[in-house]
Amino acid sequence: MDKIVSSLEKTLEVWETTTLEFLPKLLVAFVVCVVFFALARLAKSWCLRSFSRIEFFQAHRELAGFLGSAIGLFFVLSGVFIALQFIGLEQVLTKLLAGAGIVGVIAGFAFKDIASNAFAGLLLNSQRPFVEDDWVQIGENYGKVAELGWLTTAVDTVSGQRVFVPNQLIYSATFINYSTFGRRRVVLKSGVSYGDNLEHVRSVALETVSQVSQLLTESPVDFYYTDIGGSTYNFQLRFWIKFQNNDDYQKAMSDIIMKLKRRFEEENISIAYPVTSLDFGVKGGVNLFDSPLKTVAVSSGEK
Repeated sequence: MDKIVSSLEKTLEVWETTTLEFLPKLLVAFVVCVVFFALARLAKSWCLRSFSRIEFFQAHRELAGFLGSAIGLFFVLSGVFIALQFIGLEQVLTKLLAGAGIVGVIAGFAFKDIASNAFAGLLLNSQRPFVEDDWVQIGENYGKVAELGWLTTAVDTVSGQRVFVPNQLIYSATFINYSTFGRRRVVLKSGVSYGDNLEHVRSVALETVSQVSQLLTESPVDFYYTDIGGSTYNFQLRFWIKFQNNDDYQKAMSDIIMKLKRRFEEENISIAYPVTSLDFGVKGGVNLFDSPLKTVAVSSGEK
């Protein structure tokens, strides 16, 4: 019985000594945490005020808030790590960091696509190669930008669907912004027959273009013969129009096709079409024209 009492007394003495030694460290760690939490709030507020004076962050308030929160989180984590060192939990801190590293590697593989899309979204929102309501060609998707997100970009296509394109795909390939200059070039490809006067065709085509209502008169109009086809002289007719949406382009293309067809008919110019020659002479067989055709009369009662 005396041994048990003596053991309990020694245990209590050790606890008392340990507690008296640990309490000051715990108090210092608590003070460190409070100080760093206050520093985190001050740093975040200061960053937000500083960012609000910058024009770029005025247009991207969500990015300013993210950076401010990241700086505040840095101060909080720094305070926690220093507090753990004060109370002698360096080994725990080391294990936590090692575990966080392993978790980070696993999360990196699991969320690499999300991270790539988020980084590409950051580039899109900072560089602004296109904005909402711009007409773009991204891969096979042609339409108007409906929303520019951090992970995906929404495009309303001309066929009436909303397509969500991952941002990393935008920066891994070529894309076209048709709204950058506020104008677009119409390129009409066609051909005329061998019997037409090429100089006359060119002058008629250029004169017809001038009647297109969407034409930008200050921009050049080009007419080139591109090649001699199997039955045509092929040409390209190119001119610029004011471009705000896809209807502007479609109307201009439709207008020039109708006007050019009508004018070519008036000038007796033939829009050529492919000609195919048929040869009914079969080697090793009988020519279709070697023997006369025979007709057989069939009465109405025969089947």
